[in-house]
This record gives sequence, C-alpha cells and structure tokens, in this order.
Amino acid sequence: MSVPAILCIGSVHWDLIGHTAEALPLGADVPGAVSRMPGGVAFNIAGALAREGLPVALLASLGTDAEGEGLARACASLGIDTRFLHRGAGTDLYLALESQGALVGAVADARALEEAGEAVIAPLHDGRIGSASLPYGGTVVLDANLPEAVLAGLVGALPLSRASLRLAPASPAKAPRLRPLIARPDAVLHLNRAEAEAICATPLPTSLAAAEALLAAGTRRVIVTDGALPATDGCAARGLLQACPPTVPRRRATGAGDVFLAAHLAAELRGAGREAALAAALAAAAALVSGDDTP
Repeated sequence: MSVPAILCIGSVHWDLIGHTAEALPLGADVPGAVSRMPGGVAFNIAGALAREGLPVALLASLGTDAEGEGLARACASLGIDTRFLHRGAGTDLYLALESQGALVGAVADARALEEAGEAVIAPLHDGRIGSASLPYGGTVVLDANLPEAVLAGLVGALPLSRASLRLAPASPAKAPRLRPLIARPDAVLHLNRAEAEAICATPLPTSLAAAEALLAAGTRRVIVTDGALPATDGCAARGLLQACPPTVPRRRATGAGDVFLAAHLAAELRGAGREAALAAALAAAAALVSGDDTP
C-alpha cells in the first residue's frame, strides 16, 4: 500500500468539553452540556481532509489502553490511515469550557505525545514513509503540540526536504515552538491573531497587521484569522488578500481553526486560487462555529 499524499503529525486525544449558553465568570456553576469526542489538532485536520475524500495518514501517539483503542477505531472509521501511529503507555486528554460559543479556558494533557517524542516521527526517517535518501514528497501538516525539540529537529531534516509544510500553532502558548520552521520557503503558517502575537511577541491589532509582521519576520506565506473579523492571506510573492467570514451565531469554538486549515488545504490541492481557498476555509469554520457542520 502506498503512503498517502498528506500526513498530519501531532495530537490525537479525547476532547471533554463543557458547553453552556450562560455567562461563565470565575467560580460559576451553571447548567449546560458536556460532550466527549475524539479530538486533537492532527486528528481534527486529518478527519476533515478524509471527509473531503483526500488520502491522509496520522503520525501521533496513542495508548494501548481502552481510550487509545477507541481513538484508533475512530480514526479508521473516518478512512484515516493509522499504520504509522506510535502506540505508547497512555492516551492524552483535552478539557475545555465554552460559554456562549466562546472558549473560556482549556487544559491540554499531552504527556503521552511529549513522552513519545521522536518515536512519533520515526516513520519519516526509517523508510516506512521516507528517509534521508528517499524523502517524503507529499504535504505534511505539523501541529505545535509536538515537543519543541522534535519540531526544532525537523528544520533542514532531509526526510522532509521535498515536503510541502502546513503549520498549525495549536494555541498561543505553543505557537512559539514553530518559530524555527516558519521561514521555510514551502511552509504555509495557519494561525489566529492571538497566536501571531505569541510568535511575534508583540500586540497586533488586526489580522492584516499580524500577516505583515510575520512576513517581515521571514514567513513566505501566512493565513491569519481573527474570529468574526476579517482574515488575511499574506504571501511574500503575491501580497496581501483579505476576506470577511460569514456572519453566523456562535455556538461552538473548539476545532474551528483545524477545519479552517483542512478546508483551505483541500481547496488549494484541488487547484483553487487564493480568494476561493480563503472563502472555502472561512465557510467551513463558520459552519462548525454555528453548529451547522455535518461530518
């Protein structure tokens, strides 16, 4: 069996998310709903790409426990290639609270991924997917949940020398981990304005300002979102392009950036231009935020 044309590398875990239509100040105890579902940046992106009919494999760490087996089955049910998953001792968990469609706070327990380290990306080096002498030539989506040392080690790595990169910061706290990779000529950086501020270590009032700052820092291509405000596609060779997201009710938040990246990548792989790809990505994110997405 051949290796899929897209690899998603990073986090796969169970999401435990509390949703409430009430305000949620510190210490509040309010009615709502709690959902448990497969998640993680790499999983969400891979799943969205698989639903688009695109061939995609996951490089991640799952436990051999019941939680890990459940996630492996969820991946396979979506048509995601799971041959290269690292199986470790534990399975990660993400806990979040959403109020009125906005994220209030979250805790990501990514110890299994952190402890697996280089084992997660071993297939890129040992010949299962690629090697120094036969680099992988497809598209690689990297999320910043990977340990900082692993991401830094991929800078200039021969097994990725022919790959096209899509970079997903995962959160403002982890976004700076991607700094060593953002200047690669074939990298496209997808992030929100808060993540851009974390990478640039300065306030950035708009997605346009964020894109300009990242281009000045050496990024060749960057896509910056800003919630309901205009998003910006910044390209060192072709300039800046902006678009407004659809106006929709906000009912969810978790995973919007992941489906945005997946829709943008899928559109461009199918030959869409910058304007069409940005519009497709904004529409996909809006569908998730409004609760109208139908996986």
